Amino acid sequence: MLDLDLGEEIAALRSTFATISDVLDLERLRAEIADLSEQAGAPDLWDNPEAAQKVTSALSHKQASLGRVTRVANGLDDLEVLIELANEEGDEASAAEARAELEKLRTAIGDLEVQTLLNGEFDPRPAVITIRAGAGGVDAADFAEMLLRMYLRWAEQHRYPTQVLDTSYAEEAGIKSATIEIDAPYAFGTLSVEAGTHRLVRMSPFNSAGKRQTSFAAVEVVPLMEVTESIDIPDNDIRVDVFRSSGPGGQSVNTTDSAVRITHLPTGIVVSCQNEKSQIQNRAAAMRVLQSRLLLVQREQENAKKKELAGNITASWGDQMRSYVLAPYQMVKDLRTEYEVNNPSNVFDGDLDGFITAGIRWRKSTPRD
Repeated sequence: MLDLDLGEEIAALRSTFATISDVLDLERLRAEIADLSEQAGAPDLWDNPEAAQKVTSALSHKQASLGRVTRVANGLDDLEVLIELANEEGDEASAAEARAELEKLRTAIGDLEVQTLLNGEFDPRPAVITIRAGAGGVDAADFAEMLLRMYLRWAEQHRYPTQVLDTSYAEEAGIKSATIEIDAPYAFGTLSVEAGTHRLVRMSPFNSAGKRQTSFAAVEVVPLMEVTESIDIPDNDIRVDVFRSSGPGGQSVNTTDSAVRITHLPTGIVVSCQNEKSQIQNRAAAMRVLQSRLLLVQREQENAKKKELAGNITASWGDQMRSYVLAPYQMVKDLRTEYEVNNPSNVFDGDLDGFITAGIRWRKSTPRD
């Protein structure tokens, strides 16, 4: 007979789980799911596709949240049964399975705990990420493209819909800037900790002498606002330019001037979109992003919270938040949280959850100005 005793660890997990369940307010969550299910079942739901999409998206997200909580609760019960059977039968294989399940539950409860920290005003919104090459020349442009791929891969791994709204390619390699939308609940709350200056150190493939080089890129994250929250923008406050969409090396994507650039004259904010084939669609997408940025600026001014969400990001020495070192050693380190890993390849392939979780916990424990 085995003497596998994980009682104290399970009790600790149950205590943490109970606190999380209280914060998530499962009774309220079930009531919201019931209400949304009723709305989703209405025969005239899709008469208004925009409203229907909002209802079905909210329902899916809340059902997924409840499902995660339910799976953890069932997992804790099943784990205790598995331990009892392993001890009774002296089964070492079952004991190993129980230990593995304990670790899975510890991770799942940790993820749920992080979810409870996403309680900011804009946290539930989808996110718009803008990446800009900073100091470092061609290396910086290449680094910006690496970050773009990194965030797209992260979203792909989580099965979050993405849309590249605009890409400005650099002349030799990489990109000058790119804007992407990640349309998932809590995408902004989750990814807002990625905002800041990112630094890359490597043996530059663009340096004929093969010297080590440091380059920078800026990441800005803003919440995508609801259409109903859109603020009025007078026509004389904007300048709209149309141009031909282009790809790397100036290769034309199409033969019509469908790409749209909108400049908000009072603030100087510039938004471009060239993803859609229609100029009308590109203008609508660009206006939505512009409205999101203007509404965010308005809220920041009203609440005197400068830099809280997007920040003042200069992409140069002295203000970096994360370093990606490829030479002389391999390491990615967040300079705020001290979280680090020794496999940059995995990080650039989208393995960001450890950094994001550490960032969310750090933000919660760090007083803001």
